[in-house]
Amino acid sequence: MHPHRVTCKVADLIHPLGWDEADEIVVEIGGTATSGIHQPEDANPKWSSPFGFTKYNKDAFIVIKNKDRSPFQPSKAHDEVSSDDG
Repeated sequence: MHPHRVTCKVADLIHPLGWDEADEIVVEIGGTATSGIHQPEDANPKWSSPFGFTKYNKDAFIVIKNKDRSPFQPSKAHDEVSSDDG
């Protein structure tokens, strides 16, 4: 697929989703695994990927996010439960 067509398709989807062209839109890849372990030099490469190596699974997918439309809201503590047993 031609990269220009992909860009145009994403641009065509912005308005039906209610997004604005000024919104911060990012494209990410999901369905990946990145090694976070430093392997010894004699480690079998078939079973242990080098540190920082990213493997793309066969079912990897593309994610288009609108950072301006997904505000971060930290979890909140529950209110104290009052007892009527008085």
